[in-house]
Amino acid sequence: MMNRRDLGLLAAAMAVPRLARAQAAWPDRTVRLVVPFGAGGASDTLARTVANAFAPLANGQAMVVENRGGAGGTIAGAFVAQAKPDGTTLMLADLGANAIARELQPSVPYDPATAFTPICHLVNLPLVLVVPASLPVQDMAGFVAYARAHPDMAYAHPGIGYSGHLAQELMIRDLGLKMTPVPYRSGAEVARSMLSAETLSTFMTVSTALPFIREGKVKALAVSSKGPVALLPGVPPLAATLPGFEALVWNGILGPAGMDPAVVAAANRICNAIMADPAVAASVRDRQAADVVGGTPEQFGAFIQAEIARWTPLIRGLGLRLE
Repeated sequence: MMNRRDLGLLAAAMAVPRLARAQAAWPDRTVRLVVPFGAGGASDTLARTVANAFAPLANGQAMVVENRGGAGGTIAGAFVAQAKPDGTTLMLADLGANAIARELQPSVPYDPATAFTPICHLVNLPLVLVVPASLPVQDMAGFVAYARAHPDMAYAHPGIGYSGHLAQELMIRDLGLKMTPVPYRSGAEVARSMLSAETLSTFMTVSTALPFIREGKVKALAVSSKGPVALLPGVPPLAATLPGFEALVWNGILGPAGMDPAVVAAANRICNAIMADPAVAASVRDRQAADVVGGTPEQFGAFIQAEIARWTPLIRGLGLRLE
């Protein structure tokens, strides 16, 4: 008669071939990658980069990008959360839809903390704090002094709960400043407000801000990553002024809750292989100023939980709601 230990070893031995077979079999049909934004933006570009590199690593099966924008990403989030967890419907994850959605919109029909299966952390994109070229400041010390002398100075953001909005509010809180948020409908409108000095600061992704910085139309004061950004030499991290400060745009791949661990492992392997490809990494770095992350599903899940814990107190403290 087999004891409990022997039964456990036998079960594990039997599971290995099943795991290998499941990984080899997935995907056996086209995979849909749902993007929580419209076509043409940075997230859509990343999704299509991943999709274009998918088939050679995935039994020749295609990955098709499906844009489902709106409601702060929660239309896409709800669709994926309710999808069959068979690995045929995945999502390009981001902060809004997959970490803070329920906090900003209590009526959202899913809980970001439990509704998804993390698969792979793809990239982090640093932000850069910029001010109009006409603003008489050259660095963070000058900016803080100016803000203290001009309470309620206006700053721009592209919408409640966007990474740039939360980064600005985190900085304001931690520096003890008082500033007035001015929401716009798009990043393009935010850029116009900077160029005309209608507002006096904003956080942009580096790739968006870089042309304006190089043309001398805005000044870059600090980056939101903990370390420097290669494309912005000489621009210090905001963490040099506020130790520990970090606020990133991030993207990864996840699926509905309840996915087969073997399918998750296969999807993770493929995603890591895509991001490790030199051409993909160079495209992401050069076109989006993004840092490739990669790693295990567990690491991505822990990262998302940390983002939920990181931003929830700020959102609650400000009483933010996205209706």
